[in-house]
Amino acid sequence: MVKLLAIGLTLCVILSAAMTSADQGGKEEPAVVAAEDWLKLVDDGKFAESWKEAAEYFKGMVNQSQWEQSIQSVRVPLGAVISRRLNAKNFATSLPGAPDGEYVVIQFATSFENKTSAVETITPMLDKDGQWRVSGYYIK
Repeated sequence: MVKLLAIGLTLCVILSAAMTSADQGGKEEPAVVAAEDWLKLVDDGKFAESWKEAAEYFKGMVNQSQWEQSIQSVRVPLGAVISRRLNAKNFATSLPGAPDGEYVVIQFATSFENKTSAVETITPMLDKDGQWRVSGYYIK
């Protein structure tokens, strides 16, 4: 009985540690909130504002005019968002083709008016001012 209790306690400690490290001390949730706020701008067709609210890294990769043309050509044909559900969120300090930093790669299962099943991948990063801002967005 004592051995069983010790095993159960050990499992609780391991699971607790895994859950803490998985969210990197609560960094994922503020990144998800930032992503959802940013997506609201895109959903509302506020493409210029979405560029202004993006990470400095993002703005360094694409200028506002390029972003507005690109996002308009992708999002407008999809129509309105019917539903969006969080699928996954993963903290990372290194991503291919991006500088080292703090990122959360987030995937949403999204249904649009003209595309019933899509996956939106959005990557907020911790910007130099300590705020989570979107550094990448992709729809599949």
